[in-house]
Amino acid sequence: MSQFNKRITLAITGASGAPYALRLMECLVAANVQIYLLISSAAERVFEIEESLNFPSEASARQAFFTERYAAQSNQIICSDKLDWLSPVASGSNAPDAMVICPCSGGTLSAIACGASNNLIERGADVMVKERKPLIIVPREMPLSPIHLENMLKLSQIGVTIMPASPGFYNKPQSINDLVDFVVARILDHLKIKQSLMPKWGE
Repeated sequence: MSQFNKRITLAITGASGAPYALRLMECLVAANVQIYLLISSAAERVFEIEESLNFPSEASARQAFFTERYAAQSNQIICSDKLDWLSPVASGSNAPDAMVICPCSGGTLSAIACGASNNLIERGADVMVKERKPLIIVPREMPLSPIHLENMLKLSQIGVTIMPASPGFYNKPQSINDLVDFVVARILDHLKIKQSLMPKWGE
């Protein structure tokens, strides 16, 4: 029996929204989830711009970096190179329980919608779709072009959950962290992971 509650792929692509990804990773570690972490080259640049965060590009060094950053258990965060076709993420026979792409760029959205599998993020999403497993896409783009909307509609119609990074204000946020937590809480809800970041409506 696994020591972890769930196995989830967290893919981070080159859209703005690094704080969402980092907070989600932190919460998944705290929830005893094993994370298959995939970060695109463009996302590395976004982390540098938005968070002044630099981390190794090589998979094992990156894995050590995030394991230490979040005080994760051994092998709780598993990093793979973008063309590591031997990763469990790449096969339906050993695929994780769910996948979240947060944030998701328009390019990644397009690739998934047309079934491209040019890298491990795209292939991981393709596996989720074909295996009928939960795939959550968090686009962070505005305005949305007809191409973006058509791709989202196409994916939504086959069961993909589209969750734009659009925080609500009814809980009277007091900080940027509160806005980030709103979006992360909704992602956790859809992953069926208990969270205390935000009360349920009416509570």
